[in-house]
Amino acid sequence: MTRKNFTFTSESVSEGHPDKVCDRISDAVLDAFLTEDRFSRVACETFATTDRVVIGGEVRGPASVIERVEEIARECVKDIGYEQKDFHWANMKVNNYLHAQSADIAQGVDAGDNKDEGAGDQGIMFGYATTETPALMPAPIQYSHAILRRLAEVRKNGTEPALGPDAKSQLSVVYENGKPVRVSSVVLSTQHLDEDLSSNDIRAIVEPYIREELPEGWLTDATEWHVNPTGKFVIGGPDGDAGLTGRKIIVDTYGGAAPHGGGAFSGKDPTKVDRSAAYAARYLAKNVVAAGMAERCTIQLSYAIGVSKPLSIYADTHGTGEVGPAAIEKAIDEAMDLTPRGIREHLGLNHPIYQRTAAYGHFGRQPEADGGFSWERTNLVEALKKAV
Repeated sequence: MTRKNFTFTSESVSEGHPDKVCDRISDAVLDAFLTEDRFSRVACETFATTDRVVIGGEVRGPASVIERVEEIARECVKDIGYEQKDFHWANMKVNNYLHAQSADIAQGVDAGDNKDEGAGDQGIMFGYATTETPALMPAPIQYSHAILRRLAEVRKNGTEPALGPDAKSQLSVVYENGKPVRVSSVVLSTQHLDEDLSSNDIRAIVEPYIREELPEGWLTDATEWHVNPTGKFVIGGPDGDAGLTGRKIIVDTYGGAAPHGGGAFSGKDPTKVDRSAAYAARYLAKNVVAAGMAERCTIQLSYAIGVSKPLSIYADTHGTGEVGPAAIEKAIDEAMDLTPRGIREHLGLNHPIYQRTAAYGHFGRQPEADGGFSWERTNLVEALKKAV
């Protein structure tokens, strides 16, 4: 039986977190390739440490983009806001080791005379949706993201110049009868540029913004606050801790409230089902919930490298379904082409829409006019209902 009364915790990290700096650069490189050639193949990894960014991976696309990789990396770090002594956008060293995609991988993925485009790798991908927030996302991760996104806004627009780019948030949310009702603890660690600021000083800065982002009544006199609990946090970003693309996959998805298949997203073009099929699974789960078929839904898809059709489709409504899981699986198969090509075309993924996903979650965002976050649309509801 599903638990009804419990406390669940999720964390988020800001765009200035070392791993997120790397995700941002990798996705900016991807966007640059897709801008020049929307069928580029990109698998870009980034490593960042004190005074250095290293970029590598396999690509197939315009050589002119490879020549601009250093410039792209500097633009990302500048926009995030790093101008500190040992990690400065203008002075950091950038090493570019991008090289041509393996022909062995390409032959499995490329379409041919007698085969459709195959999946870029084997793997399992999960999508999840729940009615507990308007975005159909789990509350702990959704509001952890919202807090950091708001703090980044006031840092960048000059309202709170004392804040630095590197930050983490964490919320422990109390559920009663299966619904989130209050926050039992708030953890917020943020870099600050003034060495003399205490933890209490930082709390005075950030608390009003945290209260803005949380539902009314969720913060109570019993809520525990831990703001910069270690004290001073002046050295941040890759100078304080090395960063790497793809190390924040739980932050990127559902904060631990749902399974993750294991594959990271950033730096991968949409032929890689690690990314595109995870987006499709979220799209399907969200549309199942939006259609009123369940209050919670998990979708799993699986693929084999070089094979176009998914090997399996699995649905779990966690005991909340108005429609049986087998009927949902059948409806999904009828309502959407889940081949790599079908996903890319249905969701419009061959466009430079990825840099914006690199921080504050790939899910629970608003669909954008240029196709960004297209997997958050609920335009499959009628097709699913018809198929059921």
